[in-house]
Amino acid sequence: MPTSPLDTTLSNALGGRTAGALKRAFGYETVGDLLSHYPRRYARRGELTALSELAIGESVTIVAEVLDVRERTMRARRGSILEVRIGDGQGILTLTFFNQAWRAKDLVPGIRGIFAGKVGDYRGNRQLAHPDYELFEQGDERNAEAGDATAQRWAKQPIPIYPASASVASWQVQKSIEVALDTLPPLPDSVPETVRAELQLMPLREALEKVHRPERDRDWKAARETLKFDEAFVLQAALLQQRAELRVSAAVARVPAPAGLLARFDEALPFDLTGDQSLVGAEIARDLAADVPMNRLVQGEVGSGKTLVALRAMLAVAESGGQSALLAPTEVLAAQHLRSIVTTLGPDLAATLRPVLLTGQMPVAERRKATLAMVSGQAQIVVGTHALISDRVEFYDLGLVVVDEQHRFGVEQREALRRKGQTPPHVLVLTATPIPRTVAMTVFGDLDVSTIAELPKGRQPIESFVVPLVDHPGWISRVWERSSEEIARGRQVFVVCPAIDAATPEVADELAEDAEAAEAPVAIASVDGVLAALRDAPALAGRRIEPLHGRMSAVEKDAVMQEYAAGRIDVLVATTVIEVGVDVPNASTMVVLDAERFGVSQLHQLRGRVGRGGHPGLCLLVTNAEEGTTARERVAAVASTTDGFELAQIDLDLRREGDVLGSLQSGGRSSLRLLRVAHDGDVIALAREHAAEVIEADPTLAGHPALAAALARRLDDASRDALAKN
Repeated sequence: MPTSPLDTTLSNALGGRTAGALKRAFGYETVGDLLSHYPRRYARRGELTALSELAIGESVTIVAEVLDVRERTMRARRGSILEVRIGDGQGILTLTFFNQAWRAKDLVPGIRGIFAGKVGDYRGNRQLAHPDYELFEQGDERNAEAGDATAQRWAKQPIPIYPASASVASWQVQKSIEVALDTLPPLPDSVPETVRAELQLMPLREALEKVHRPERDRDWKAARETLKFDEAFVLQAALLQQRAELRVSAAVARVPAPAGLLARFDEALPFDLTGDQSLVGAEIARDLAADVPMNRLVQGEVGSGKTLVALRAMLAVAESGGQSALLAPTEVLAAQHLRSIVTTLGPDLAATLRPVLLTGQMPVAERRKATLAMVSGQAQIVVGTHALISDRVEFYDLGLVVVDEQHRFGVEQREALRRKGQTPPHVLVLTATPIPRTVAMTVFGDLDVSTIAELPKGRQPIESFVVPLVDHPGWISRVWERSSEEIARGRQVFVVCPAIDAATPEVADELAEDAEAAEAPVAIASVDGVLAALRDAPALAGRRIEPLHGRMSAVEKDAVMQEYAAGRIDVLVATTVIEVGVDVPNASTMVVLDAERFGVSQLHQLRGRVGRGGHPGLCLLVTNAEEGTTARERVAAVASTTDGFELAQIDLDLRREGDVLGSLQSGGRSSLRLLRVAHDGDVIALAREHAAEVIEADPTLAGHPALAAALARRLDDASRDALAKN
């Protein structure tokens, strides 16, 4: 038996044929799924208007009587036209239907109804082409004069327009929803009565009725506010419950000794920690010293020293014999992290902690050697990719999980690694993509958030410029000349493309979400094509130019990166495989081709690969986007500032509704339908405040069965995973 009327299957509520069509079109399986398919807008039938006062081009609704009907053959092409003259006693109007002679059976002289459409003109006569209409049956209370109050109410009633598919039209969705509503009993509310009363929210059953069948605009507007808060409340309750569950479990407190590994490391550092690094380090130290698992997100600017903060946490864990696992999104980044950690630790500490690398493409012998060091506890720091999550991988005493670039992973992957600890390990999540407060509350609401905004002393400024080829096609030659000038000074250049070859894009094309996508250039800059062009370019004659992309083997990628880091490659033509973590201090120039095809955060991350040494950085954003398009605005925004937190807010403002968290579909169940993170920060904050009170008083929701059911229905594991990936 279903636990809620919303869990009733659509086949039981609507019949197998309709249920099958809705599942194929939208993935829906339950009444709850269908009723959360909210109208995307509301149309109006128009105001009641006397026929004698109709204006050409105006959308109108009129009450009138059918006067006569005639069918005539079209002259210019095959088919017929049905012409229906209607009148209201003061004027006459013609209704025109093409190849729909069957309507004459309904529209018989003398019958009355309400007709809605746009007034057109044909040879000086006003007409409605293919109008919407509802005919009155004998004795219908609306069968009255044009000024009848009931008819006016019908005319002013908002018409819900639903997201549709090629197989299921909006009106078919509407009919199905009406059937479901007709048999829907009162529903338990996930939002407690005290909260609803305080915020003057509708009961859930009433909100669903009024959002789908409003009598006036204020009905659906109030209903949407209720349903929006409900979404935010359920989401925040889920995140806070996760957080509470983690705090119930016990963890091993990890406290560094006064003269131990961490103290030795700090003494050997050739520089002082920044204020933000010290502050965040202290927050992490407090978390590690507690007997409940740390669950903290550290967000920081590109190059702000997040990895250093994480390494200090690893040393604190190693003091007690614990191991740390750093999960990186790519093999290139994992290898880069290992080299950086070994170098930063120095030979003595590196020999003590024995950092090892584990990736999916390592030779079998090397994998076996690494896993043996892990399971025996000899390796106290392990850096790896998704290979760390494998069932065959075990740890001796996993005390800390560090997830680099959290947006590349989901909750499920983070949890799979966390479960490898004998006791729940501490978790530290890193992101170089600054997160606006509303997104942090929505996506990372189960984590404590720390911020490193301060950059280390000595970081060089980066100048950024838009290179608009759509306006100045010849400027591309200057890009390569400018690159050659940097190489002549002993520097190196990154060139980033959105595709490996002409048929294989390696980035999620941001333009595909924009209206201007249809007009975007078909040709995409690819590593293969650009590599060949640059090797032939006179400006770069004699320079060593090499590729780097995801299709290369781990050995090939690592060899290229080591050659580039050693200064033996002048120009690296790559995909976004170098987006994060790659640290080559001698690289001074970043050229991004088809920059409009990347997101704001991606462009900011890519730019952060240069200016990391003692030389000023240069970033050239080459774009084919037209002036005035959203894509061009994104590129210009990145060029205008190097402040990642400012760019994060700009990115949020530029995104369309629904594009902030991406697709949250899971088995037909959508987590967020009305809530818009870019615009609903106040709602999210208010919902979190009230959800926190509920979870604090009742962590298991034993006294709130409706809320517990809503969490199970609308935020299953896969939906939560989808949230965390955005």
